[in-house]
Amino acid sequence: MATNSKNTREVELKLALAEDGSEALATHALLDSLPCRRQQLTNTYFDTPEGILENARMALRLRQVDGRTLQTLKTSGKGGGGMSERGEWEWEVPAGQLDLDGLSALPVMQGWKSSALERLAPRLQTNFTRTTWQLDASGSSMEVALDQGEIRAGSHRANIHEAELELVKGDPQALWTVALSLAEAIRLRPADMSKAARGNALLQQHWALPEAETPAQWLHRATVALDAYHDSTDGYFLRASHEALRELAHHQALDRKERQLAERLISQLGDNGEFSAAFGQAALKLSRHMACKTMLS
Repeated sequence: MATNSKNTREVELKLALAEDGSEALATHALLDSLPCRRQQLTNTYFDTPEGILENARMALRLRQVDGRTLQTLKTSGKGGGGMSERGEWEWEVPAGQLDLDGLSALPVMQGWKSSALERLAPRLQTNFTRTTWQLDASGSSMEVALDQGEIRAGSHRANIHEAELELVKGDPQALWTVALSLAEAIRLRPADMSKAARGNALLQQHWALPEAETPAQWLHRATVALDAYHDSTDGYFLRASHEALRELAHHQALDRKERQLAERLISQLGDNGEFSAAFGQAALKLSRHMACKTMLS
């Protein structure tokens, strides 16, 4: 029931990995000597036929892991450049069925009609192996997760090949520091689409790109376009990412350091969507720089 639900603010940095990224991450010097935990996660996401949760930027899932079933509701997050902060409620349910009473009792669900919640039904699945390490760095604690598997949305499929750095305790800046250390040896880049958002886009075969005006928005658009290209293989989104990076590099609000990083992104993203380690490093540095400016403004 909702009285037993765990309410947290999830702060994480999501990273898309290149094809050789999984092995490189698992053997990286930061993690190689640490114990790891490997779990098989089977997740079913629920929504109404018209997608009321998706429209409210929420995600509801049942997760099968280690013989338990966990129900989780996540709300929309704030952030960009791979970094996000969002609300999360999670609790165990006994029989693998949605706990609608517990869901409706959550503060964030107040005002929702019970008739709408009763129409919730399975919409998509994500099945993946998660390998986790507990890492202390820069005076902070975090969980590093490597996810490998598949999104299943109707007849459509997409690979899951990503890492997540989730803050356990301390300063969110430590996530950037660790990500940059990893990026020195691993081809990775920030990713802005959650697994649920990717699955919904895959199901509908529709990937919406955010409008952009500020430098941070252009970087976000470029990142989302790359995420969309990964799942759709539609060259339109790769071209849209290149165009967004060019708009970013020429934006009058950039300082000299930001402009240099933006220009490096353009030169290090290939016409086939492949990216170099230098691309990931520049994307992380630029994302962190813009996030810090936003916090200070």
